[in-house]
Amino acid sequence: IGSAAFNLLVICGVCIVALPAGESRRIRTFSVFSVTAFFSVFAYIWLLIILVGFSPHEVEIWEAVVTFLFFPLLVGISYAADKGLCRVKILSKTTKQMEVDSATTTVKKAEEYFPKGQLSKETLVKFIKEVRKHPALSAEDAACLAAARLVEETDHTRMWYKINAIRELSGGKKPKPRLSKKLEKVYSLLGKEDETDAKPAAPMEQKDIPMLDFVAATAAVMENAGKVAVKIRRHGKTTGIARCRVETIDGTAVSGEDYVPVKEILTFQDGETEKELSVGIVDDNQWEPDETFFLKLCILPEDVGTVMLGRVCIMEITILNDDEPGILQFKRRGILVKESIGAAHVPVVRTHGVDGTVKTKWRTIDRTAVSGKDYYGGEGEIVFDHGEVEKNIEIQIVDDFNAEKDEHFEVELFDATGGVTIGQINRSTVTITNDDDYNSIVERVALMTNVNVDNVRLQSETWGEQFRAALTVNGGDIENATTQDYVLHFLTFGWKAIFAIVPPTGMCGGWLTFCVSLILIGVLTAIVGDLASIFGCLVGLKDAVTAITFVALGTSLPDLFASMAAAKQEKYADSCIGNVTGSNSVNVFLGLGLPWLMASIYWASKGETFHVKAGTLGFSVGIYTALALICIALIVSRRFLTVLGKAELGGPRIYALICCIAMISMWFLYVLLSSFEAYGYIQI
Repeated sequence: IGSAAFNLLVICGVCIVALPAGESRRIRTFSVFSVTAFFSVFAYIWLLIILVGFSPHEVEIWEAVVTFLFFPLLVGISYAADKGLCRVKILSKTTKQMEVDSATTTVKKAEEYFPKGQLSKETLVKFIKEVRKHPALSAEDAACLAAARLVEETDHTRMWYKINAIRELSGGKKPKPRLSKKLEKVYSLLGKEDETDAKPAAPMEQKDIPMLDFVAATAAVMENAGKVAVKIRRHGKTTGIARCRVETIDGTAVSGEDYVPVKEILTFQDGETEKELSVGIVDDNQWEPDETFFLKLCILPEDVGTVMLGRVCIMEITILNDDEPGILQFKRRGILVKESIGAAHVPVVRTHGVDGTVKTKWRTIDRTAVSGKDYYGGEGEIVFDHGEVEKNIEIQIVDDFNAEKDEHFEVELFDATGGVTIGQINRSTVTITNDDDYNSIVERVALMTNVNVDNVRLQSETWGEQFRAALTVNGGDIENATTQDYVLHFLTFGWKAIFAIVPPTGMCGGWLTFCVSLILIGVLTAIVGDLASIFGCLVGLKDAVTAITFVALGTSLPDLFASMAAAKQEKYADSCIGNVTGSNSVNVFLGLGLPWLMASIYWASKGETFHVKAGTLGFSVGIYTALALICIALIVSRRFLTVLGKAELGGPRIYALICCIAMISMWFLYVLLSSFEAYGYIQI
């Protein structure tokens, strides 16, 4: 009864507030919940009828048989309700509730990439197209994201959530892939782009994170100039503060002899998009050939994940002597890019002089590739500041991830100003090649996805896998192990080592695992019962109080974490609310019914009666029944009252907290009253 009270009052209360603010979950099969809720109360009233009413302090064979038969009756009625034979409205599978301004509205369900957890080439291609909208993701990253999505969209049983909770509490192998902070950010954005924006974001551009890079990849400066000015730009997210470290690196030029070394932190304030950095140049009046050194941008360790570097994070600076504006032309007559490159960078160079600020216009010319379909072209202007010798024209390439023939377009320079002239190579052809490894990419990602999913499967096929998972932190995935995993692994290492001797499920179709597990559970139950009694004796608690507190907490904590995970991940509340009421019923009908049936038959064959002391059962059942009815009434009222969100879980935050506090307070009241009765302060 103590475990049942904890399950119904505490777990349900915690699940109500476990959802993020603004979200809510409803029970889809309310008819099944109604059946299990009734039996969760009736089961304990039935115990009272047996042990206090019909045959006080005894369990007869017929009573044990009826108790056990209630279990298949519960299953049968619940099955009928689930199939719609009971006339209770079932919530549509396509709805998900979200509370906004104290009202519940229906929002579009998150897009499913792998319906029912099925992986196919078509669904994987669709997912890869979505992932490729985000920058700098490798095939391994895509496979890890696909595995995480596949696990999320698979329908999980209550046992899956319970195993996940137990492994979280023991620092064991998690049944779902762990994602890095970068991948978690991308994962949260999947399918959430603005559908009204027809033009996709540039492949290296993220609007929700600051990106820092140099304006130009190279620059040149005269030795007698004294210093060179370098511009660092900020794009992507321009709000908030963004920082990076800039430092110089020797090339043929030596720090201290040819230039003044730099190592400092640049801070972009809110809304600031460009900063200028000056690097001192040493004029030693000694003839030297042109020399180069480099400037490098680095992300500070504490800012990893909140700031990213752009394409030009290393800049080359050449120290020379020249005072001519120079000639502008393309570096090459043509470049070859893959469709999957995201953006083509067409280099424009400035030769025969770097003095002053010059600029030229550029435009794209359609050939077999068409602007708007195969690439995003048009016209623009490229500016070379004093000393800059090379810059890129960036043209976005459309990657539709479809097999196509090679296509090309041209980029032309015209109308140069600032005294600069346009050289002979005034046109450059950009050829877009089809990704020859289209199929290999899909097959490789599919293979790695299957490997990632296989790595998080629940069962082990061999004893070697089982012991390796039990004896290593996080099941061997040390790279993703947290400090909490190490601590919990240390505390539970002994138990994990002992239970690793259970035969793996790959033997005898899992039946050997089942039988050995039952034996070990029986042994462990006896040990826990004795330890609880000894602990109660040491601290001066009666067995009845120890049972409804420490034993109940110990047996129900995994259910608490499992229900919290189910509340957050599932679309409906059935897995966390409905299963609480169902498990309370099964604990009596099967957990007590079967042992009572076996024991009553055994003692009857000996000509004796099977005795079970009722103890304080009458008082405990009375208190539990009253509180359970209040709790169930509160859950049902949350479903139908708008002010409570019209959902069993979540809804308006303040009312969710009030309901949670009320339910947990009822559990404390149950423990307090039961303890008072056990110590004789309350006489019945």
